[in-house]
Parts: sequence; C-alpha cells; structure tokens
Amino acid sequence: MGHYAKVDRDKVIDIIVAEPEFFDTFKDTRPGEWIQTSYNTRNNQHRLGGTPLRGNYAGIGYTYDREHDVFYGPQPYSSWTINQSTWTWEAPVAYPTDGKKYAWNESTQVWDLNE
Repeated sequence: MGHYAKVDRDKVIDIIVAEPEFFDTFKDTRPGEWIQTSYNTRNNQHRLGGTPLRGNYAGIGYTYDREHDVFYGPQPYSSWTINQSTWTWEAPVAYPTDGKKYAWNESTQVWDLNE
C-alpha cells in the first residue's frame, strides 16, 4: 500500500491509501499534485529502521516544503520554531524532564504544570 498526499499551494488537502495500480488510475480522476508520504516516518526517522521519507507522515493542513522535500505540521504557537533536523516544532524553552505533565503558556513563554 502507498500513502499519497494531495498538495495545493504547499498545503496538504487530502490523503489516500491505495495500491500503486489503483493510485495510477485514481490520480487521473482527481487531478492535482499528489506526493507520496510514509506512514512510518515521524520526526525525520523511520520507525522500523528504514529510510525516512519526507520528514513526517503528511496530515491534512500540513505544509509541504519544496526546498527540503518534507512535510511538517502546523505551527502550534507563534514563538515556536521548526527544527530542520526532525521537522517538528520546538518551544523556545525545553520541555521539563521531571516526568510531570506541562502545557505551554504562550503569553509567559514558560511550561505551566498541569495539576
């Protein structure tokens, strides 16, 4: 099975899972730009040890970066930046590693403890 993302103006607007033979016929009836994506790729790593494909598995609303040939999710907060090694968003302050649960507070730029 292959996974394919339909991209319009660098945004993912549809995803299908299909055998390659079906996809070849399907894309003719649903014209547009279809780009293969890998269900096993997250954080620019292949979860089964294979070669990662395009940074992350594409999702509706994801961005397709043509220059780097990767998919990445929507920016969660305006202060967060994209890590170009993992193609994931990172807060300006690292998430605490004390085992507790936190939520990002954009107005104070800190991680608030979830009680």
